[in-house]
Amino acid sequence: MDNLRYIRGTMERAGSFTAVPGLGGVLMGSTALVAAWLATSVRGSGHWIGIWTVECAVGVLIGLIGATMKARRMRSPLLNGPGRKFLAGFAPAIFAGAILTIVFRDEGMLWFLPGIWLLLYGTAVLSAGWGSVRVVPLMGLCFMITGTVSLLLPELPGNILLAAGFGGLHIVFGTIIAVKHGG
Repeated sequence: MDNLRYIRGTMERAGSFTAVPGLGGVLMGSTALVAAWLATSVRGSGHWIGIWTVECAVGVLIGLIGATMKARRMRSPLLNGPGRKFLAGFAPAIFAGAILTIVFRDEGMLWFLPGIWLLLYGTAVLSAGWGSVRVVPLMGLCFMITGTVSLLLPELPGNILLAAGFGGLHIVFGTIIAVKHGG
């Protein structure tokens, strides 16, 4: 029995995380496009950051629900083995982004935030995605490129880059994941 437990545990840790939600990604992208549209029409930095904070919470909720539903459909545990490794690769960059958001907001340097968010989200997806299907790390790299462009070309509107990244990239890669990797 101990040998079987060891073998089962080894196989779980060696597997890939396949619960990345394609349809959830499309929905996350759609809500990000709405947030970008809303954020372009607000006055004041407090409202702008509020819209994107709500969008972040909505995106996280959609991602969690989507991953949970896909894992159930595939009869695969969400937070065992590969899922735990995915979360461990994803969380540090997201935590860094949250801390930098607070720091830059308090310093009144909001123009940095779109680039930081896109770059660190891309870093999180790329790092976590090595244990997933091949398209996930590629998506992370595309987010990193979009974030880099935002930081190196600050004259480009942040909401446009956020729409392209969190909206467009999620929709494109979510569609690919849904079609090629089972929703």
